[in-house]
Amino acid sequence: MSAATSLDSPAISIAEVARIWSRHLVSLLLPTNALVFVLTGPHRWYIAPLFLIPVGVAYALDGADRVELRQPVASLPAWPFDALVYLLAAIQFWIIFELARMFAVQAFFSVDTLMLFVVVGAGSGFSIITAHELIHRRSRWEQTLGRLLLCTVLNEHFYTEHLRGHHVRVGTDADPATARFGETYEHFYWRTIRGQFASAWKIEMKRLGNPRWFEAPMLRNRIVHGLLLGWGVAFAIGMHAGAVAFAVFLLQAFSASRLLEAVNYFEHWGLTRRSHRVGPTDSWDTHAWFTYYGLTGLSRHADHHAEPARPFQQLRVLPQAPILSGGYVRMVDMVSGKNEEFRREATAELQRRGLGPFADGAPAPTAPAETATSASENPVSRWWQGLNPSTRRGSVYAAVLLAVTAGTSWESGSVFGAQLALNLWIAAVFAAALLSHTLASRRIDSDALCWGIAFTLMIGLGRVGELFVG
Repeated sequence: MSAATSLDSPAISIAEVARIWSRHLVSLLLPTNALVFVLTGPHRWYIAPLFLIPVGVAYALDGADRVELRQPVASLPAWPFDALVYLLAAIQFWIIFELARMFAVQAFFSVDTLMLFVVVGAGSGFSIITAHELIHRRSRWEQTLGRLLLCTVLNEHFYTEHLRGHHVRVGTDADPATARFGETYEHFYWRTIRGQFASAWKIEMKRLGNPRWFEAPMLRNRIVHGLLLGWGVAFAIGMHAGAVAFAVFLLQAFSASRLLEAVNYFEHWGLTRRSHRVGPTDSWDTHAWFTYYGLTGLSRHADHHAEPARPFQQLRVLPQAPILSGGYVRMVDMVSGKNEEFRREATAELQRRGLGPFADGAPAPTAPAETATSASENPVSRWWQGLNPSTRRGSVYAAVLLAVTAGTSWESGSVFGAQLALNLWIAAVFAAALLSHTLASRRIDSDALCWGIAFTLMIGLGRVGELFVG
């Protein structure tokens, strides 16, 4: 079925609508996990890691061979899918409220804080997907709801920059949200967060006629509105729930930012627009089943740029788009943890399709300047790289353990030595759980069962340690 005719379809039955809609309920997995985490906290240190299980499930589902290539049905009613978007928005606001309540009584130096970065960070990162869907809607109240969601992660300027900057300039050097060929994720991240805010500010100031700070038009500056509301929420949390709650609010916003920019990074990496109009080859797509249903259609990014106002359930598969080697959950892990592998695979796909620097008439591809910097220019880096990898890892673990122990002792008033012994026990339990997974995987073919053994051991040892301490 071609993209041009995919929307020409007869009326659809209620049963079929329910069947399609029910698949999209998997999008509740990560936000609901984050909500349950904050609703049930604070947690014992050996219980908090259990909330990694749904994240692992999402990772496993996204890595499955199952793909989704079916084109949308034009007669599909919008209201069930709109209701799902509104529910996802409500969950995010609830998460932020419960986050403040939980960390009003939980210590900062805790396993809960570590899990928050992953679990709540995943939920907050997902809220940006929901906000992205809403700010592209035509109704003013839905756009406002999307902007409010962006305020919960201190990123309201995304509304201005994404709609009036990124969609206009995607695939060009003028777009700070387009990753260049050869660019690493870390370099892109720090470049894009500065560039997107600067771009949003310039766009908004131009809309207002470039007023001075104390002139009346500045009262209508949307960037200022977003800063005041987002940081107003942050400081309100700090005033009513304490410094720890304020700190973890910032932490979840930072985690969400890392996830957002990882997605921005691989959605356009290495692509260069060759025409005035954005085309299907200016965005990366994936056919992963979980990414399509679990991330509200985000996988069909090429069609989103072709028709930005099209709702997620109506996005089409465009065969001309370059294809990522995995779904979005897998790709986030790859670009942040195995970036060289991502760049190698993406380069091969661009070369195969003749896109980006491999397009006809394009200049010969070269690595960006930042990747050519040698660690040998920095004596500290040269010394560090000269250490044995095991020594480097051990040094990092020891430094983290001592820093956390010092922070916990200061926060709770406990004796440093006693706290260090407890933290060593916790670290040993986590190490034993990971080792049990490794050993079990050599004999058991089911990864889920191996992780079940690891988590069971962790809970058992944690409970035994509690009994002895008690």
